[in-house]
Amino acid sequence: MSISVKNVSKLYGTQRALDKVSFEIGKGEIVGFLGPNGAGKSTMMKIITSFIPPTEGDVSVCGLDIWNDSLALREKVGYLSEANPLYYDMYVREFLEFIAGIHQLKDKKSAVKKIIKLTGLEPEMHKKIGALSRGYKQRVGLAQAMIHDPEVLILDEPTTGLDPNQLVEIRELIKKSGKTKTVLLSTHIMQEVEAVCDRIIIINKGKIVADAKIEEIRKMTEKMGFKRQEERTTNLEMEELFHQLTRN
Repeated sequence: MSISVKNVSKLYGTQRALDKVSFEIGKGEIVGFLGPNGAGKSTMMKIITSFIPPTEGDVSVCGLDIWNDSLALREKVGYLSEANPLYYDMYVREFLEFIAGIHQLKDKKSAVKKIIKLTGLEPEMHKKIGALSRGYKQRVGLAQAMIHDPEVLILDEPTTGLDPNQLVEIRELIKKSGKTKTVLLSTHIMQEVEAVCDRIIIINKGKIVADAKIEEIRKMTEKMGFKRQEERTTNLEMEELFHQLTRN
């Protein structure tokens, strides 16, 4: 498995942000990580990337353990955090060359040129990051997460601030990446899940409350007593399931 999470808990003082969370994600899967604000999504993602340690439990990425192989593990992972921290006084190309240097890429210029084209940053690559629109800043965040061609992508709200055209382009980029990489992305947008993901994991109050393939959602909603209508879409079914599992 590309990602293996076993009985992970995280406490902040007396607050239990994660409560014995377990799941596995295989290579080539694109998994949507859903939950209300404060459910534990970002905390789980930070633990998987070795950004913070769990209070208890084990996590491995590409066979590397967070406790013993954290530096090697980070080389396998591309991470876009929810805050998307960027150096606003740096130019787009300059910033990506800086990130390429951190990853010690042999041909930095080639890697930067490739990722700029892949993420659609060519029109803005000579601007300072602080002068970019929110959507283009998000693209820079995606570019830095992908520049070293990681085996695993952890994307926390990756399409925040994108316009409808950019949404389509970035969704296609994520789907294309999912053919060769493992992708875990968090989002509040149900259309995003339907358009991009193979599977969803729903977390509420630090606990996994659902883990299913997209095609299994309909069966789950029927079992929970939702009335089927001809015009109902998978998207609406997921919204119903989400509300049912996270409203308390």
